[in-house]
Amino acid sequence: MKSDLPRRAAATRKTLDKYRAKPFDWRKRATCIHLARTHLRNMGHKPPAIPDFRSPVGARTALAGTGHADLAGLLDSLLPRIGAAEILVGDLVLIPGDDLFDCICVSAGGKLLGWHPDDPSGIKPLHVVGEILGAWRV
Repeated sequence: MKSDLPRRAAATRKTLDKYRAKPFDWRKRATCIHLARTHLRNMGHKPPAIPDFRSPVGARTALAGTGHADLAGLLDSLLPRIGAAEILVGDLVLIPGDDLFDCICVSAGGKLLGWHPDDPSGIKPLHVVGEILGAWRV
């Protein structure tokens, strides 16, 4: 696993480079599910296509269309779940979000990359103090 860390770090940097200056935007497909899919591809996975949606309501409908009630269920169907102590650079982590959705982030080794609600101008390192709802090995 240790020899895999440089590849995982490179893929995480590639994901960060794409979304660093990309504001969160439902209409422009800049959401945490798009971030996660891009990252999965950067890590060598072949995730399913994301249905087209351009609003929170459309996203909820698209998620229901996958047969999952929430993002954790969707991620469980794609990746093996791991414990918080097992998170490596490049793994996906779910943290509490807003009233509609939790937030998928990418692990950057001690920090999580995602959009912050106070500054959605692009993904940034988040200092998560609260609860981690789940983590998945990518």
